[in-house]
Amino acid sequence: PEPNMEELMPRLLPLESCDTEEYNSNEPPRNPQEYLRQVQREASLCPDVVVAQIDPKKLKKKQSVNVSITGCLAAPQGFSPSLKWQQQQVSKFSEVRQSVNKHRQHWKSQFLDDNVVMPKTEDEDGWKRFCLGENVCLDIQLKEEDKVNPGLDYVKTGFPPFLSIVSKLNQSTISAVLEYLINWFEERDFVPQLGRWLYALLACLEKPLLPEAHSLIRQLARRCSAVRANLESKDDDRLSALNLMICIVARYFEQNDLADNE
Repeated sequence: PEPNMEELMPRLLPLESCDTEEYNSNEPPRNPQEYLRQVQREASLCPDVVVAQIDPKKLKKKQSVNVSITGCLAAPQGFSPSLKWQQQQVSKFSEVRQSVNKHRQHWKSQFLDDNVVMPKTEDEDGWKRFCLGENVCLDIQLKEEDKVNPGLDYVKTGFPPFLSIVSKLNQSTISAVLEYLINWFEERDFVPQLGRWLYALLACLEKPLLPEAHSLIRQLARRCSAVRANLESKDDDRLSALNLMICIVARYFEQNDLADNE
């Protein structure tokens, strides 16, 4: 029998499961589990057809890009994940990539809602606002009641990386948006919107990586390690997400010199 999509789509971030009974599908996801539920729901509507799109021209380009060989900062004592945890995350990430690739053509053909206006590839500020939202980009301090009930204003909170959105991005746009977000992260703290988009973009990044993509993901892992090195508690909400980004870059994309070792 066919396994259902719930089984095929692993959790995005290694956090405890939430009470799905309370989740209202008309509201923006509040955490990684709710985002993944949205992806599961989208994926369950897809036909069972596999189409691999490979551009042979990309594989023939001769490019020279300087890739930094600087390593990651070591995690504080007790902050780095076990090897078993890293292997589990790589396995889940691989499943997500396969699922995204399998359903890409279906979602690419879907029309987006009128309120979803995707920026042009070269519009760096537009993409930062699209992914992270105006509240984060403009550093708007939310009132307490807005935190409790943020509403449906994606312009303020950022558009989640739904399959219907990321499936429309070609590889050059994926690399460009990754660069915009990683450059933003170099100067600022880790936020949930950033984590969701980085994970989704990495899941859409085709192998073999272009040289500039290699350089970008290494930059991302180093920045995550720098933020992690300054965390004061193992209970910090950011820790598992930072560990996950380092793990994906080092273990899945085979940048082994950046990996956390037990």
